[in-house]
Amino acid sequence: MTTTIQFEKQTKALIDDLKSVCANYGLGNDGNEFKIITQVFLYKFLNDKFTFEIKQLDKKLAKSDDVAKDLRKYKKGEYEMLTMQLSESTAALTPAQLIPSLFERQNEAKFSDIFDNTLLDIAKENSEIFSVITDGGEKIVLFENISKYVTDKRDEFCKAIINKLVGFSFETIFHEKFDFYATIFEYLIKDYNTNSGGKYAEYFTPHAVAKIMAACLITEKQSNVTCYDPSAGSGTLLMNIAHAIGEDKCTIYSQDISQKSSNLLRLNLILNDLVHSIPNIVKGNTILEPYHKEVNGRLKQFDFIVSNPPFKLDFSDYVKDLDTKANNERFFAGLPNIPNAKKESMAIYPLFIQHIMYSLSKKGKAAVVVPTGFITAQSGIERKIRERLVEQKMLRGVISMPSNIFATTGTNVSILFIDNANKKGDIVLMDASKLGTTVKDGKNQKTLLSHEEEQLIIKTFNKHEAVENFTVVVSYEQIAEKNYSFSAGQYFDVKIEYTDITPKEFAKKMDDFKTNLDTLFSESKKLEKEIQKQLGGLKYE
Repeated sequence: MTTTIQFEKQTKALIDDLKSVCANYGLGNDGNEFKIITQVFLYKFLNDKFTFEIKQLDKKLAKSDDVAKDLRKYKKGEYEMLTMQLSESTAALTPAQLIPSLFERQNEAKFSDIFDNTLLDIAKENSEIFSVITDGGEKIVLFENISKYVTDKRDEFCKAIINKLVGFSFETIFHEKFDFYATIFEYLIKDYNTNSGGKYAEYFTPHAVAKIMAACLITEKQSNVTCYDPSAGSGTLLMNIAHAIGEDKCTIYSQDISQKSSNLLRLNLILNDLVHSIPNIVKGNTILEPYHKEVNGRLKQFDFIVSNPPFKLDFSDYVKDLDTKANNERFFAGLPNIPNAKKESMAIYPLFIQHIMYSLSKKGKAAVVVPTGFITAQSGIERKIRERLVEQKMLRGVISMPSNIFATTGTNVSILFIDNANKKGDIVLMDASKLGTTVKDGKNQKTLLSHEEEQLIIKTFNKHEAVENFTVVVSYEQIAEKNYSFSAGQYFDVKIEYTDITPKEFAKKMDDFKTNLDTLFSESKKLEKEIQKQLGGLKYE
């Protein structure tokens, strides 16, 4: 445990050092700083992973103090045979591409070109496994020119970067798993929540929400299953569900319109031993051009879907393009009208819910973050979606979360659970809105759930347990009778307390009520006369 804490501190210190270098060369809080930090961090991680694995494969290298130097002694055929044995999740590097080799060359002329070309060559040579694709078929490779973002003293900038990378190694922590890298990933991206005009929620869903969604979806052992997020962001939800299933027992699929998000998700997959899923990461517009399809052209269906879609977005430019015969089944509840004003307030999340319902396999399950208003809306697309979930017997339950669980939005949120196999009913509606502790998060308020509260939510939901003023367990018929409301509060019993009193005590109470009413009426008449008197004295000109 102490070792893990030490390495966590050292890893965060490395990230801070890289940010310091960027600040010293005029890139502090610059939009391009994000690209530099994440790419250099990834280069360091891949370098150390390669070194770690190559030592496991060749006993001669196991105790080497300078792997780059010793690898140069290998003949070309020997080296190729060695690298062919590397795991799929390890990038193949040449001795010249390793950090110690660049460290030795830092005083050569045009070192920035040497540094940049090294990264570009690594990206090119490993593009088959490590590239994210766009919906148009283009490849977004691992790295780009780093030094181009610096306007002056590029060689010195690249030297400063390489000198920060040699003093620390990931080699001894590759046995660490999800929790360690989740913490590191969050620290890595925490300063980049507004650089591209986005919000932190675009890239990062709170751990409590992600953990609850995964734990309530994965309630039994799984193997060889598919997991999908149509608005993946940085992949927090996908990482949690993959960890709950087992990284080697699932394949990840995603699509997100943001290239920044897609790059972050790729980094997250690499850190969490999910490299095999990188070819399924797509940068593109899920609603307009869903990418993942079967050979027959039908949209691919998945075993598990998780999503925290954008709630509101101006998609007026292409909403008419969605009105096609091919989309009639996918968007069964209809498409929104384009408002005359405030187009940025167009509700897009109902389209994502419909897409998710359409993309579930016959026994598929999903968990979706929705605004709490969705669960009681009395008309429109939202109402039609709820009716379909009940009529098709797809609803597993709803958890209404505390306000401010997302620090960046004042919108109250709920988690909608869909289950194509829940035909018998037994639906859990939970009101967890009173849980949590409110803390300050910058200028915002944020609600934090304790570990005990998280476990209370998960265990109660998974047990399908009714708890007074917390959960109800209802049937599809009961929900239909309640006007298709998914709000737990509307199903709680209204309790009236009765007190036994004698006839004499009852008469006394009634006399008291009459006396009070007479007094109030008397005071009311006095006020009325006073007002009329004052109004009679007013003169109008």
